[in-house]
Amino acid sequence: MTARREDRGAPANRSGKGTPLTGIDPTQDGTAGLREDPIAGVDRDSGTTVVRLAGELDLYNASAVREVLLGCCAESPERLIVDLSDVKFIDSTALGVLIEARTRMSNRRGFLLAAPGLETRRALEISGLDRHFAVHESLDGARTATV
Repeated sequence: MTARREDRGAPANRSGKGTPLTGIDPTQDGTAGLREDPIAGVDRDSGTTVVRLAGELDLYNASAVREVLLGCCAESPERLIVDLSDVKFIDSTALGVLIEARTRMSNRRGFLLAAPGLETRRALEISGLDRHFAVHESLDGARTATV
């Protein structure tokens, strides 16, 4: 199977102004230049899907994260890795999106979190979710983990 990669590139909405993976138009909502796209990319290779998240994950963009994660879950990958290495902040709404996505996996052990930074790790620990999710120190660790 050949690897597929989705990155920023062609617009996702008809106006041509939205970010390619989320369709959110920052010029219309007043956040142009203030927020980065929460979906940095999606990579697919040999039954493993890696969703790279970035920036601040909160109520504002949780629906975009939800749409991408649930779409990936619907493809039934053997392993869905959420790369959190570029996430600067995550709130309870975004944590809820991770919980929902995990419940959509036929093998919930195949839903893996990778490389959370200090703030993200603290949010997982404070919420107790670090005991329910498979959290790996690195993307490579998540790729090689037994599911």
